[in-house]
Amino acid sequence: MANTNPGLTYKGRPLMRKDNLIYYGSMADSHIVMLQILESKEENGVQIATRVAVQLQLTDPEVKSRDRVVKKSEKEGLYTALDLGCVWLERALAAK
Repeated sequence: MANTNPGLTYKGRPLMRKDNLIYYGSMADSHIVMLQILESKEENGVQIATRVAVQLQLTDPEVKSRDRVVKKSEKEGLYTALDLGCVWLERALAAK
């Protein structure tokens, strides 16, 4: 039987994590959001992100990596950063 679990999602879009990088969105779309955890603190034995860099990026492989960044910002906390990235991604994908 095929695996029907889509994995971790946020507001209907996939989330993928590799170390301190979190990618939000699908590579099949024109844009994705990259979140980089810059600082974290330990609280009750759990690491909590305190400072996160957010980048809206193009997924086009023809574009040079330094030219892929459309917008960038830095936020306090993972939820705030993910919420901003979600808004940026929705607007970028709606403007196609």
